[in-house]
Amino acid sequence: MISLLIAKRQNAIKINMKLIDSHAHIFSTLAGFGAEGELRCIGKGMARWATGRDERIIPEGFGDRTFTAEAYLSIMDKYNIEKAVLLQGGLLGFDNNYLRETVEKYPDRFIAAGAIDPYCRKEKEILDNLLKSFRIFKFESSTGCGLMGIHETFPLDGKMMMDIYSKIEKKNSIAVFDLGSPSDESHQIDAMISIAKRFPSMTVVICHLGSYKRNDRDILIAEMEKVKPFENIVFDASALMWKTRPEEYPFPIANDFLKIAKDRIGIERIMWGTDSPTMLCRYSMDQLIDCYCETLSSDEKDLFFYENAKRLYFSN
Repeated sequence: MISLLIAKRQNAIKINMKLIDSHAHIFSTLAGFGAEGELRCIGKGMARWATGRDERIIPEGFGDRTFTAEAYLSIMDKYNIEKAVLLQGGLLGFDNNYLRETVEKYPDRFIAAGAIDPYCRKEKEILDNLLKSFRIFKFESSTGCGLMGIHETFPLDGKMMMDIYSKIEKKNSIAVFDLGSPSDESHQIDAMISIAKRFPSMTVVICHLGSYKRNDRDILIAEMEKVKPFENIVFDASALMWKTRPEEYPFPIANDFLKIAKDRIGIERIMWGTDSPTMLCRYSMDQLIDCYCETLSSDEKDLFFYENAKRLYFSN
């Protein structure tokens, strides 16, 4: 297995495959909050929820209590990842200032999404301020580490949220959603369609290919058919193999799900992403890159790994 990975990786380098990570995270201070309360670093890359559960947040060798832009750049450079889209949410905490500073420092390598809790009493002032710096907004909506983990379930196409989208659409903005899995109240595909219809000039990005678990194949098929007519709904395929766990490299269920999606909506609407740093605590970067190479043609690889993200995030 190791020799196969090395051979594939060498082949990727040989053909100079270009990469853009459409879903990555960095943080200067871990300030996570979700259904399990606060998440704080306890050292050596580990973090502890308020429930007492510990989990590794930072891959070994890349930080004790922080995962900085420079830490991820060292990984990106090693694997020929040209650029990355920096997202934020409840798991690691909001850090709009750090992401803004990072993009200012490394404008050729990163673009970042702003984040806002719509339940903040001064939400309008916060949004007006963030719109000065961000044209991408991430809505971590899931019931685990997202807004519906700390608030009651709410409609993503309700008036509160629609007022926010109306403002960000005027900036040629992109709205990114982590919906959680189909069993979660936050998994609102119909709301995504409603948003896409109401704001046709705004791109709606759904993370993790919709977060379908290994037994959700039929739901995946049905929902891909639902979103097919709406070309402003696209997906990143980050952490797909984590959603379909348990399975081992080369992750056949994850590949099957990717094939189902591309056969219905087209590979032009799906982007590669890593969900670093947490996925690098569970899988190697080699695995995150190489696992899809047998499923995709050469032209599809160019789109999936690079061109789709470049066109959406880095063309302006």
